[in-house]
Amino acid sequence: MGCNRKQGYLQHKKYNMSVLDQILAIIVPHQCVGCHIEGNVLCGQCAQSIPSFPSRCYRCGKRTAEWRTCPACRNASGIYQMTVGAMYEGMAKEVVYGLKFGRKRMAARDIALALAARFSKIDATLVSHIPTAPSRVRQRGYDQAALIARALARELGLPYAPLLMRLSNDRQVGRTRIQRRQQMRGAFRVTRPELLNQHVLLIDDVLTTGATCEAAAQTLQKAGAKRVSAAVFAAA
Repeated sequence: MGCNRKQGYLQHKKYNMSVLDQILAIIVPHQCVGCHIEGNVLCGQCAQSIPSFPSRCYRCGKRTAEWRTCPACRNASGIYQMTVGAMYEGMAKEVVYGLKFGRKRMAARDIALALAARFSKIDATLVSHIPTAPSRVRQRGYDQAALIARALARELGLPYAPLLMRLSNDRQVGRTRIQRRQQMRGAFRVTRPELLNQHVLLIDDVLTTGATCEAAAQTLQKAGAKRVSAAVFAAA
């Protein structure tokens, strides 16, 4: 399955863009952050050139198979597996910045394709996203995590559904892990509890300390999710 995805990268496989995205792509064509060729925010060849993030426990750094959280950390975090596409630097950082602050909505497609290529097998049965703070969604006009999750679900052949509502607007930039955990207490509410009796794959753009992912995962588990994994495009 991984080989097919990589081959699809080089062939620039088709993607169902919104009408607005198609119009914007014609009027103001995007340029790849790596090679500057028009057409993608991150083209397939440049995406493949980004070094793979090593498979390890996201919490303690212990090497594990398929990015699984080690047993000791899993008990504390509630996250079974944390797949990471790349380090938050270079082209990976640029494409995320373009999506979050440059209004480059099409970057979500390129991020999803790059992240999908990191999966060797899929155990999850439903894809969702970790909601961005409402104030940031209003500023951008979209939730970047939701865009990535929808695109990734299509690429993986899995259903997508929004499962969480974010209740907090607290900024976490510059906060420690302990401060972030405290901020995220009670930050989420489940909106679709009837869909939770399965293995959920949560999607976000960037992983910093993991506090947000953990809060979201624990909220889903308390509401009935059988298992929660996560996937992020880049780790800071």
